[in-house]
Amino acid sequence: MTKVLVATDKPFAPAAVKGIRKVVEDAGFELALLEGYTSQDDFIKAVADVDAVIIRSDKADSAVIGAGTKLKIIVRAGAGYDNIDLQAATAKGVVAMNTPGQNSNAVAELALGMMVYYARGFFNGKSGSELMGKKLGIHAYGFVGKNVARIAKGFGMEVYAFDPFISRQEIEKDGVKWIGTVEELYSTCHFISLHIPANSQTKLSVNFALLSRMPIPACLVNTARAEVIHEADLLKMFQERKDFAYLTDVEPTNKSDIEAGFKAKFFCTPKKMGAQTEEANINAGIAAARQIVGFIKEGDKTFQVNK
Repeated sequence: MTKVLVATDKPFAPAAVKGIRKVVEDAGFELALLEGYTSQDDFIKAVADVDAVIIRSDKADSAVIGAGTKLKIIVRAGAGYDNIDLQAATAKGVVAMNTPGQNSNAVAELALGMMVYYARGFFNGKSGSELMGKKLGIHAYGFVGKNVARIAKGFGMEVYAFDPFISRQEIEKDGVKWIGTVEELYSTCHFISLHIPANSQTKLSVNFALLSRMPIPACLVNTARAEVIHEADLLKMFQERKDFAYLTDVEPTNKSDIEAGFKAKFFCTPKKMGAQTEEANINAGIAAARQIVGFIKEGDKTFQVNK
């Protein structure tokens, strides 16, 4: 019997597990749970006899993949998949997938929530400002970016977007202003919402040269990945631009340096919170289960990321 392992050090919501179980067992497969584990060795042991794995932020590294003697597919319940060793998976013939779009509204709501929190002075009781009429630039117009645009327009923000992989027509049909270069986006907008993946082209790409183009006052919102930020340049931006603020759902390695001098312009969630809603939990988990069933039974590789 095909065996599917759900390995989550941060467990899915009970409703999500129930939905995953139904999809898996209705397909005639067996479901195994490894929840709240504290050692990577536990994951390595659990994967030994399974055909498929569902993870969240868990590390599917080369040791895990190597230990899966029957492993055929790993699905990351969420959009980002840099926690899967794609090279190791490809070398072993294991299909790696993500579940794009399932967490997008949750992440978008967090991005706008942080903007409101900052604009109102972190709710410090003093007079703040409003988002209405402010220029928001969306850096990458995928599932999350589209939802950010939808919500931001509800606030009355003036929304711009840059994405080299999305056509001008697709962006403009949503009532969003298309911008042709990343430099122009940063030069135009007081708020920038980051939604780029972490890859060889984007890592460290959000640097001082780009950030310093932002008009005064400037606020960068990062619900994407820490690796896309050039952290030394981020600190330099704080030092040279007293108007600059950084709101992030991914903790920078130089967090203590930023907090020491610029706490009034900095907010970092206690842990990554973008997908931490019950709805996103359920959507992503069930989508992952359905993709496994589709792959095992029909060879469907629609969301494969290691082609």
